[in-house]
Amino acid sequence: MSGGDQRGIMMNSTQVSYFTLAAYFDTGLLKYLFFIIAMFLYAMILCANVLLIVIICMNRGLHEPMYLFLCSLFVNELYGSTGLFPSLMVQILSDIHTVPASFCYFQIFCVHSYGTVELLLLTVMSYDRYAAICYPLLYNTYMSSCKIAIMNSVAWVYGFSTCFIMVCLSSSLQLCGNIINKVYCDNYSVVKMSCSDTQIFNIFGLISCFGVIICPLSLIFYSYMKILKVCFSGSKQTRQKAVSTCTPHLVSLLNFSFGACFEILQSRFNMSSVPNMLRIFLSLYFLTCQPLFNPVLYGFNLSKIRIICKSLLFSKI
Repeated sequence: MSGGDQRGIMMNSTQVSYFTLAAYFDTGLLKYLFFIIAMFLYAMILCANVLLIVIICMNRGLHEPMYLFLCSLFVNELYGSTGLFPSLMVQILSDIHTVPASFCYFQIFCVHSYGTVELLLLTVMSYDRYAAICYPLLYNTYMSSCKIAIMNSVAWVYGFSTCFIMVCLSSSLQLCGNIINKVYCDNYSVVKMSCSDTQIFNIFGLISCFGVIICPLSLIFYSYMKILKVCFSGSKQTRQKAVSTCTPHLVSLLNFSFGACFEILQSRFNMSSVPNMLRIFLSLYFLTCQPLFNPVLYGFNLSKIRIICKSLLFSKI
């Protein structure tokens, strides 16, 4: 390619004002059914998470470390699903699946910051379980109100600041295309369209991968190794306490990890052999099932929340 052609591509790359979401396909009248399903799921997510946030905030008996972390987790579920569903419902009904570049970068920030904060909150929750089971007599010292506020704040600030830098680096890249093969905007899809040097972005990606994925997973693994050690050497009561309080957290972590792993695999590798509908469903999994799954999981498994929910629902009856 000649120098003049390269300059032409670079000049065209600065004029990308919108992106096309190419994963959508013509479904005819079924689009109204998909819209109703998406609206129903979003309504369920809003109702379930808001209900539990209100219950935790309004009941002083639930102002304990575990429930305060759960409240922060439910707020993040609302945030992540709101970054996806309104746009998804508009695109389902639309015949032209394009989004402005500014909105696309905003959605990238919302989706990635949701995932980052989710993993960080699950990490601090694993530390909370470690302190409760391994050091029950010193639990109130380890998990003071000040420490809870700091851990919650660090999870949100670190997650938001990391993703803000990532989006700033992505938006500064010169692009040679505007087609994203997904139903929502994805950062890696944008970076793949770059025809400028991505070395700085790649370096930042490696650093953030260590801070956002490797360190949290290592801390979670360490916490559960210590919990298992105490369970094997402790009493039956200790084992029952560990099972009852750790099971919801572990199930939530595995559910989130499954969705996130498939999302990473789909972004990095060619998944053309997988049916299109299945790819769309799995790409939406960690943004849909996790916000819907967590309130049900914790609401049914934690006795204090379950009792309050029952009293609210059946008090008039």
